[in-house]
Amino acid sequence: MGSAEIFIINRLDDRKTAGIYRSLKSENTLVDFCSNDYLGFARSAAFKTSIANEIARYPDSLNGSTGSRLLSGNLRYAEELEQQIAQFHQAEAGLIFNSGYDANVGLFSSLPQKGDTIICDELIHASIIDGARLSHANRYTFKHNNLKSLEGKLKQAKGNCYVVIESVYSMDGDTPPILAILQLAEQYGANLIVDEAHAVGLCPAGLIPGLGLQNRVFARIVTFGKALGCHGAIVLGSSLLRQYLINFARSFVYTTAASFHQLASVKMAYELLANTEQEITALHQNIALFKQGVTPNNHFPLLKSDSAVQCLVLNSNQKAKQAAQLLQEAGLDVRPILSPTVAVGTERIRICLHAFNSAQEIGLLTSTLNTIIHA
Repeated sequence: MGSAEIFIINRLDDRKTAGIYRSLKSENTLVDFCSNDYLGFARSAAFKTSIANEIARYPDSLNGSTGSRLLSGNLRYAEELEQQIAQFHQAEAGLIFNSGYDANVGLFSSLPQKGDTIICDELIHASIIDGARLSHANRYTFKHNNLKSLEGKLKQAKGNCYVVIESVYSMDGDTPPILAILQLAEQYGANLIVDEAHAVGLCPAGLIPGLGLQNRVFARIVTFGKALGCHGAIVLGSSLLRQYLINFARSFVYTTAASFHQLASVKMAYELLANTEQEITALHQNIALFKQGVTPNNHFPLLKSDSAVQCLVLNSNQKAKQAAQLLQEAGLDVRPILSPTVAVGTERIRICLHAFNSAQEIGLLTSTLNTIIHA
């Protein structure tokens, strides 16, 4: 056995010993309180039919895109779709990437340069962290949603400065004081970038247009794999930013473009999203029903969140895994979130609520949670 294999075995054994070894699990028949399919698009028969009908309208479309968009893979359909999505989100322009990870890595690795500064909330998504690491910019983090901490970092900033937040945080489900952060960034001449991945669907176009801030935010990232039920992402901003990313974002330049099927799915998702008042109302009702039914305590707090992401903090990997197992035995698909994905001492179960969850399912979830909390 070579040294590389020994290294791999030792690292995996370390994870097993620490109780944080990851493995893949296939689909199951449990009640879904785990997925990001907030509005039920991914399981919608009507959505599937609309995709098939859209593809049938283009019988000459290819199965694959055949190359990057700068070579053979660009389609007029893709460019028109980008304009339609940008208009929906009240942005000047947008550029589609193959995934949210690709979008964040492409944006943050190419835009900030040596001598510039990136300031991220400490709970920002891993894809943004990875993109920032690939840049040559100075990198800082500020305490979660803490304006004083952010201002301290802004005072240290050099060059072009980019402040980065999520409008709904993926692991806590909370929303930052977006307007106050934007005002502080503007005070110091910094550019605000907002990842709207978990906000679209909670509000149809995301929180930024809902707050009327779309013309003051430098860039937004919207993903299609959560409430939109398909795959891919778009960076929204100015036409100038779009042209810059076409030229410098390596995760765009050096990858095969999305297939026509993927683009058609995104287009149909947006048509569905424009007519989802009933689903969005049902989602908000289910969030309220869940919060009314759970009785957390000081030992196991429910994190403050008005979004579809609700988290019960259990303080250790072992307790989080035990709680998830009890919920799964009750027929509920809830997963533990373990360190190092979250900070040590904040291990939790992460509950995703959906428009399609019934009152009976939510009742079973809350009663089981209350048994765990007050055991």
